[in-house]
Amino acid sequence: MNLERPANCPPVSVIICTLNEAENLPHVLPKIPEWVDEILLVDGNSTDDTIEVAKTLKPNIKIFTQPGKGKGDALKFGIAQAEGDIIVTMDADGSTDPYDLPKYIEPLTNGYDFAKGSRFLNANPKMPLYHKFGNWVLTKTSNILFGTKYTDVCSGYNAIRKEDFLKLNLRYDGFEMEQEMVVKAKKAGLKTVEIRQIDKGRIGNISKVSSFKQGFTDFFIIIKERF
Repeated sequence: MNLERPANCPPVSVIICTLNEAENLPHVLPKIPEWVDEILLVDGNSTDDTIEVAKTLKPNIKIFTQPGKGKGDALKFGIAQAEGDIIVTMDADGSTDPYDLPKYIEPLTNGYDFAKGSRFLNANPKMPLYHKFGNWVLTKTSNILFGTKYTDVCSGYNAIRKEDFLKLNLRYDGFEMEQEMVVKAKKAGLKTVEIRQIDKGRIGNISKVSSFKQGFTDFFIIIKERF
């Protein structure tokens, strides 16, 4: 496992969005390499010790309270504050592995514009069957409508240059922003590569997202972006 900073790597900002993730942050923040130029935590008004835990684990972390609601809103706000040229987004629940950071950054130093995680490049991603089915529907729909060959359009582990992210002009504020980003990256002609993502599953607490409701929202966003 190569944990060194990729060669010719510009400044890197890692964005993590939180909502009551005090239990999970110890599985995430200590694993982020020290060479990362800045870590931004955008918090959605947590009622637990998320902020205190983050400050203890990473004293230099930059903490913001998001002005609106939704993961998409938090990501857009965090990226607007970021000073790095390369933006890496990862989940706060322990399901994404910070040790994989170099795998996401290296393609952006070698001609790619967007590196997106895919849990389905693994033989058996760790997620419930209904999540697998929903992801398959969304991914298949995206591939048919946009002529792509993605295996996972729902991952929250991504790397993109800040200037390219801003050009996408993303509008949605919920989890559906991640699907919007994937299809708009294709429409914008960004050279994209999928990165094999080891999905560890959520470590603590229960998910705050209604999977069925979010799935329908994601589906209609994909349709809307095509037509």
